Amino acid sequence: MRAVVLLSGGLDSYTAAAAARREGYELFALTVSYGQTHVRELESARAVAKALCVTRHIELEVDLAGFGGSSLVGEGAVPVDRAELDGQTHTDAGEIPTTYVPARNTIFLSLALAWAEVTGSEAIVIGVNALDYSGYPDCRPEYLDAFARLAALATRAGVEGRPLRVLAPLLHLSKAEIIRLGGDLDLDYGLTHSCYAPTPEGRPCRHCDSCRLRAKGFAEAGLEDPTGQ
Repeated sequence: MRAVVLLSGGLDSYTAAAAARREGYELFALTVSYGQTHVRELESARAVAKALCVTRHIELEVDLAGFGGSSLVGEGAVPVDRAELDGQTHTDAGEIPTTYVPARNTIFLSLALAWAEVTGSEAIVIGVNALDYSGYPDCRPEYLDAFARLAALATRAGVEGRPLRVLAPLLHLSKAEIIRLGGDLDLDYGLTHSCYAPTPEGRPCRHCDSCRLRAKGFAEAGLEDPTGQ
């Protein structure tokens, strides 16, 4: 079995890829450089791909910064210490933060879908999570179901009766559960990077949504983050 995994360099995509590998999938890793200001994660993606022993790792440049519309591509400041993440899960908060990149997962999944057809892959793996995340609309189960239907309609594989599966093994796990799963898979989270607004030296800011959710996950899992994030 083959699968294309969307690999960002964060702990979620690393864990999702490793879970797919345990299920017997040969991995083809796709990392997208989309004009994000936190390019430090690209270095982590390379390290993670090596650790996973993927068959091939492709880095594509798709400059979404040209569109703007997100603090992750330099339009405005990355929000820090958001009250919406204090004492409640993201789903309790109705606001979609400025770190949402318009249509990002749709674009990434479409690229993965194209490569999956070329490699003869049966699945696409994505590390989205619908519990401990920042409230993005393209991380919801209904979104993934809709994309899977689109993939079945829009590809030769789907028309020939071989629709690709969209695998999101972390979808219903908390961040702590994801980290515990990574422990079971013997993953080195010291290779990963999660911060949206790292220092010039590449150190995590500790105040953005991603840093805070990561810290919360390690604390609830009763483990120490090897990166110090």
